[in-house]
Amino acid sequence: MENKPFSKKRSCPQMENQFFPRKVPGFCSFRYGISVLLHFCNGVVMAQRTCLSLTMVVMVNATQSLPNISSGEHPGNIMNPVYNWSPDIQGIILSSIFYGTMIVQVPIGYLSGIYSIKNMIVWGLFLGSVFSLCIPPAAQVGETLVIVCRVAQGMAQGTIIAAQHHIWVQWAPPLEQGRLTTISLSGIHLGPFIVLLVTGFICDLLGWPFVFYIFGAYGCVLCLFWYVLFYDDPKNHPCISINEKEYITSSLAQQVSSSNLTTLPIKAMLQSLPLWAIFLCNFANIWTSNFTLMYTPILINSIAHVNMRENGLLSSLAPLFAYIISILGGQIADFLRSRNILSTITIRKLFTTLGMLFPVIFSMCMLYLSFNFYSIIICLIFANATTAFVFSGVQINALDIAPRFYGFLKGVSSVIGMVGGILSSTVTGLILNEKFRIGLKKAKRPDFEENSL
Repeated sequence: MENKPFSKKRSCPQMENQFFPRKVPGFCSFRYGISVLLHFCNGVVMAQRTCLSLTMVVMVNATQSLPNISSGEHPGNIMNPVYNWSPDIQGIILSSIFYGTMIVQVPIGYLSGIYSIKNMIVWGLFLGSVFSLCIPPAAQVGETLVIVCRVAQGMAQGTIIAAQHHIWVQWAPPLEQGRLTTISLSGIHLGPFIVLLVTGFICDLLGWPFVFYIFGAYGCVLCLFWYVLFYDDPKNHPCISINEKEYITSSLAQQVSSSNLTTLPIKAMLQSLPLWAIFLCNFANIWTSNFTLMYTPILINSIAHVNMRENGLLSSLAPLFAYIISILGGQIADFLRSRNILSTITIRKLFTTLGMLFPVIFSMCMLYLSFNFYSIIICLIFANATTAFVFSGVQINALDIAPRFYGFLKGVSSVIGMVGGILSSTVTGLILNEKFRIGLKKAKRPDFEENSL
């Protein structure tokens, strides 16, 4: 008699396979609904962040190198005002959002284990959307105010980026962590895809300021959905089914409680080689992904001289393939893990290696295939898209190592990675500015003018 409750509590695998699939829904469950909602939140965050990289093509005076155009003139029209921002200023504007994001990563990552994640994401999404709405009027005032708005927007969006990781400590069963996290994080690629796909049409029909207005308004709408539908703990959610609630809590019963985050084992973290490997891989990954994402429209414009719509369509192929790879990667990773085909550490190493190695290979191929436009575009697409393999690797690895401190570790990892993002944008802008100055000097030489005539 005493063994009956115990045996019922520890049901055999055959009984679990029969019981849980029938009683606990899979993709139609509430935990997957939370993942999809967070997917769209990440999408609008990245849309607001990256739309400037494409609108910069029409915001900046393309003929600023000509000596007869003064720095005070602003060609264009009311729909599409144009500014004379040099390449180094453009690089600072594009990278400035990372400064704001980097400031809040560690403190928000730590506080996400103590305070309400729901409120953090609501306020971060709302304020980030408001600052997106402020970009067009700030550009009228000057580039300094644009940089200030981008830094503030980065702080708001950094709150979302850092706080969301702790959600899966409470909501994700261990064997579904790959699926749930990659579904939510794949929105990072959905945002740039939508931006690059529709920005050209919006600029032509309404003007580039409406790009910021539309995505800013969309972010405000998502705030309401998140506030109503999300709860920090599945135990407190009024809409989740009892079966799913028991399934989540029972599957996480063996996981150490994450409530006590007041004492951080800093010394043990500093001495952990796996953590340092995660940090360094994240630095390299964001360096590569930020460089390819931010400057893809500018590169296509410089080598192909296509119009805004064609530029957007070509540039959108990279995040589209990255979006597909990230979702498929999570499904494959959890399949390999649930069937015990590969160990967890082998899966993380495999997907991290693919996400780090393939972008380098395709980037190097661009140097040797520069004679062919289509070869450059294909290599550029896959150099960006294959970075998404890391979503099933190093991006989730800290949850395997230390779930109690997952939010904090992701915050530290994001800071180190964003240093790579800042450096890649700024260094690229400085290199392009130096090339611009050399070209301008050649254009002013008398022999150059005679030869051009």
